[in-house]
Amino acid sequence: MDVPHYADVPHLGQVVPSLLAALGVPGEASTLVVPECRSACVLLVDGLGWQLLAEHATDAPVLTELAKSPLRAGYPSTTAAGLAAIGTGLASGEHGMVGYTFEVPGAGVLNALRWRSHEDGSDLRGALPPRDVQPLPTTFERAAAAGLDAVAVSSAQFADTAMTKATQGGARYAGVHALGDLAARTLEVLSSRAFCYAYHGELDLVGHLYGPGSTAWRMQLRQVDRLVESIVDGLPPGAVLAVVADHGMVRIGEKFDLEATPELLVGVRAFGGEVRARHVYTEPGAEADVRQAWQTVLGDRAWVRSRDEAIEEGWFGTVSDRVRPRIGNVVAAACGTFGMVRELGEAVESSLLGQHGSFTEAEQLVPLVLAAG
Repeated sequence: MDVPHYADVPHLGQVVPSLLAALGVPGEASTLVVPECRSACVLLVDGLGWQLLAEHATDAPVLTELAKSPLRAGYPSTTAAGLAAIGTGLASGEHGMVGYTFEVPGAGVLNALRWRSHEDGSDLRGALPPRDVQPLPTTFERAAAAGLDAVAVSSAQFADTAMTKATQGGARYAGVHALGDLAARTLEVLSSRAFCYAYHGELDLVGHLYGPGSTAWRMQLRQVDRLVESIVDGLPPGAVLAVVADHGMVRIGEKFDLEATPELLVGVRAFGGEVRARHVYTEPGAEADVRQAWQTVLGDRAWVRSRDEAIEEGWFGTVSDRVRPRIGNVVAAACGTFGMVRELGEAVESSLLGQHGSFTEAEQLVPLVLAAG
């Protein structure tokens, strides 16, 4: 089966370089139409898919009115990769956040959001310094070097996390606690010459717990729409707001327990990724057999490729030598609403109703909303 690539849709990583170009930052490429501005903000609403917004337009009239075109999240369509795309302007094959969890040679499988071992939960901040894992210049560093006030407005609990340091290095962090001060601090930053990143994560959380499109999810979407309305109404002259998302979401239908399927474990030494996008790390010499076994068992429920095949097909964009070993020897991306769970090894993740990570339109396409003061 061919993997859908949405090649004619701009990538999430193009948004911030286009904003920086509109702000006059030298060397930044403007590939999206953004008006020249004095200040700019990209607001990332975690988990807001293009399809979901269209299906629930009545719950989000402001976003619906302003959302004129989609972006593609890139593979994997997951938060670690999306935050890094905003923070570097690049796809996962270059910034290196190739999954929710992925193997870093010599250190084991890293949970990128928690910066802990995915195997035993141990803290990896010492063994894996954030800027060693993601050493490329961030968009915030590039903005600050051009004289802009580069600010990240996000939950106070994320201020000193390794993921923040890896993807938002160079930003002045403004920790907030609720929707009200998220809107207020964003507008405060935009009142001067600045580049601002703002983040709202609860829509994704509610989608995971109750399912995308559930009553709880729709109520949260209404609050997000009010947040966007508040910022748009308060935009100062010369300010631009871009609202984006890191991925969409699907409600899982069939769950398939990998650990209860012996033929999928032969030759496998470690798992990474997540329910919809798996990295499979194999024993030496076992890659071909593992790939064949996974293809045979999963059939048309997943796209299964070797590392080389996935890279050649452009799953991760351009892949650097630094990042290549982080990709599974075999990778599997779920089709439809299929879920590749690990009931024992990932009990919490396996229990969630809403999931993302793969290539379906519901996961890949996210809105691009632009508004100017």
